[in-house]
Amino acid sequence: RPSRIRNNVWLACCGVVSAGLAVLSSFGLLLFCGVPFSITVQSAPFLILGVGVDDMFIMIACWEQSSRNKEKSDVKSRLAETYGEAALSVTITTLTDVLAFFIGTWTAFPSVRSFCLYTGTAFVFCYIYAMTFFGAIIVLNHKREQGNRHWLTCKPVQVGKGQSEKSCLYNACCIGDCSRELSWPESEHPMSIFFKKYYGPFFTNRWTKLLVVLLYGAYLAGSIYGCTQVREGIDLRNLANDDSYVIPYYDDNDKYFSAYGPRVMVIVTESVDYWNDTVRLGIENCTQNLE
Repeated sequence: RPSRIRNNVWLACCGVVSAGLAVLSSFGLLLFCGVPFSITVQSAPFLILGVGVDDMFIMIACWEQSSRNKEKSDVKSRLAETYGEAALSVTITTLTDVLAFFIGTWTAFPSVRSFCLYTGTAFVFCYIYAMTFFGAIIVLNHKREQGNRHWLTCKPVQVGKGQSEKSCLYNACCIGDCSRELSWPESEHPMSIFFKKYYGPFFTNRWTKLLVVLLYGAYLAGSIYGCTQVREGIDLRNLANDDSYVIPYYDDNDKYFSAYGPRVMVIVTESVDYWNDTVRLGIENCTQNLE
């Protein structure tokens, strides 16, 4: 918001910090317990950040909605109403994510099992911090707004004698705007107005409903067809860049050597003297016997 009092930059930053604390807590706990850390786990923080920020937006939206209830103007009532509205959505999201990743721990691949365990545990901590840490931050931010304190410095913003002589830039940064008003009035967010007045009525129109049903039917048919085309296994070409030398290699390998079947290798698990003629002869005899 343009207001220097109702600007919620610090609130958004604390929402990101909440997700970061969840990553640190979960990773620290599992590493302390001796759970193996694989390279695939390094992508988990990005998933936690996405879910954590989503939970943050839900809680902030519910807090803003509670401000319109005149009967519940005190902080305790507003926070209770916020949790009453947001907790259900956040809890269901967390439960489904945790369930999905903990089911993934049953896989036979150690790297995937490690990734799912770390990510699922991080989701649990993300929920805990959203319900405790971030709720407290919302209340502190509300007290800052009630005290007419600047969003950056947290110092009281007051229009005193002599403020009219200050420049427009000073008033915009330290007071609120060039008109020397403390803050903009409590109003509904433009995004909420758009979805309430335009987006919602558009989708409740009869012809729009029919179009949505037809599009969903086409999507469902395409999904069923796509499921019938899924094949087990992985094409290694898809793991390389389009201009990589690996792709021509796999093309030539399939073209000239696919008729020979899978590759068989002989591995010597002990240290041997390859410069010794007798040793080399023994290895040759071993490969011939294998053939």
